[in-house]
Amino acid sequence: MNDTQQGFIMYPIGKVQRGDDGIRLEIDEAYRPALAQLDQFSHVMVFWWADRFDNDDYRGMLQCEPPYAQGHVTGMFATRSPIRPNLIAMTTCKLEAVDEAAGVVRISDIDAVDGTPIVDLKAYFPVCDRVKDAYIPAWLEGWPEWMPENGIGLEEGEA
Repeated sequence: MNDTQQGFIMYPIGKVQRGDDGIRLEIDEAYRPALAQLDQFSHVMVFWWADRFDNDDYRGMLQCEPPYAQGHVTGMFATRSPIRPNLIAMTTCKLEAVDEAAGVVRISDIDAVDGTPIVDLKAYFPVCDRVKDAYIPAWLEGWPEWMPENGIGLEEGEA
């Protein structure tokens, strides 16, 4: 850490659980009151910690050749990779159900593996969270305009 950096503490609020009955976010009891009224939204932004990549080598990687863009070297900030200086990742997920008392948030899918720590949830507000006239580079040509509502999950071990 250099003189301009300072550390801070972040606590997980729950974890991702994948099972035969679907994908759920299990929220720790202390944070369950924060789920009030979340069920009124169609989508939630899930901020998660890519803990399986928490080592000095991965945190030090600043460039890569993304698996979805062979032949293009990019900075890590130009990727959706969980490998980055800070392991914060975010996925916008369709909400299926919220059980505040049990601390269970059911979602359609997430690109995080089973057991991944969740660090925050934010309700999706279209006025704040979408942009008009967004674009991606030409080397990502062929990507769909919209993410499917399910079927995008990251399998164990994928990066």
